[in-house]
Amino acid sequence: MLMQGLAAATLLSGSLHAQTLNILVEGGGEMQQQAIADAFTAETGVEVNFTVVPYAGVFERLSTEIASGRSNFDLATIDVVWNAYFAPYLDPIDDLFTDEVLADLPLALVEDARVDGRYIGMPAWANAEILFYRTDLFEDPAEQAAFRDEYGYDLAPPTNWDEFRDVAVFFTRDTTGDGRTDLYGTDVKGAFSEEWMAHVLQAGSPGVILDDDNNVIIDNDEHVAALEFYVGLHCEYQVSPGGVLETGWAEAQNLFNQGNTAMMRFWGHAYKQIPEDAVVAGNVGAAPMIAGEAGIAAIPGPWYNVIPSTSAQKELAREFIAFAIANNHLGIDSPLGLAATNSAYERYATEPGNEHYFPLMETLGANATRGRPLHEDFQEIVDEAVLPALQEALECRRAPADILSDARRWVEDIL
Repeated sequence: MLMQGLAAATLLSGSLHAQTLNILVEGGGEMQQQAIADAFTAETGVEVNFTVVPYAGVFERLSTEIASGRSNFDLATIDVVWNAYFAPYLDPIDDLFTDEVLADLPLALVEDARVDGRYIGMPAWANAEILFYRTDLFEDPAEQAAFRDEYGYDLAPPTNWDEFRDVAVFFTRDTTGDGRTDLYGTDVKGAFSEEWMAHVLQAGSPGVILDDDNNVIIDNDEHVAALEFYVGLHCEYQVSPGGVLETGWAEAQNLFNQGNTAMMRFWGHAYKQIPEDAVVAGNVGAAPMIAGEAGIAAIPGPWYNVIPSTSAQKELAREFIAFAIANNHLGIDSPLGLAATNSAYERYATEPGNEHYFPLMETLGANATRGRPLHEDFQEIVDEAVLPALQEALECRRAPADILSDARRWVEDIL
């Protein structure tokens, strides 16, 4: 076990005097870390108190506490999108990133933990989009024969853009004979831009929207190619249900669970959330995210345990962070079933019901997988330039290259 017994040893040495550790989280953060907290209490005698607020409340509450110069929280669990914003107000934890810890984490999570040369947070859990597909369709001998006759290769979960497009076109059809399409190959999400940006990385871009030096690259060849591929699924091939501008994560999940789509690119945790009465229940397979010229790539969705500089119990918070990463596997039993370390996923990946863990690990660990730019204005850039560009492209009236050229100017204005 990583750093086994560290918390208990420190307690015995007398360096831990407080009996309660206060952590700011949103609902998912409490669920993911409750078992870890219970184990920490059992080993050290220190109680862990979670203050649970809505998602946006984490940002607002932590901002207020920092501005006041003192905090009620010893530790906070924050979304990666806030790492750059809060970095100046967090204590570094570089020494907790031992060789053993670094070897057990996907590189993308390590890179997102470091801002301005300092490690400011430890991954608590991570997620990424992978490919979900209907096994009742993909394993049907009649479907397999028809696909091979039409495309000249075997029907299987697609591994690249071309295969994904072929399979999506193949399964888009009228299944009832009423002249209306009721089964679509996949969905296209126009309410969020993360999925398109994952394809940007698959195309080989050195980053999404900004490069490592914060140069604007939203109109480079890879962004254009990815946008052409993504909107082409809707505009040219019409393999997605209508209403793409209003289709977000929840809508896409419902379409797939109701049997309206044959494939879905979605966050890995969805595998455990398929309702028992869903049309697709018992007939869902999981595969790594599809690949472009640069290979498999996704934009991870990790959350980090951080120590506010205003924390009154920094050593105790450090003890918890060290204990949490050493016992990261305990989060697997939460409703989301997520972890951050490779060893945690490997420990449970062969158990029934966890068939999505190996695809999730492969996607998180892919060479082209990387996080969003760690820039304090990135969310504003997404809201004001990136998402509007995607939505305009999905209206199918202007060329993606022209749209992204205009978006570049919006991003430059924000910066």
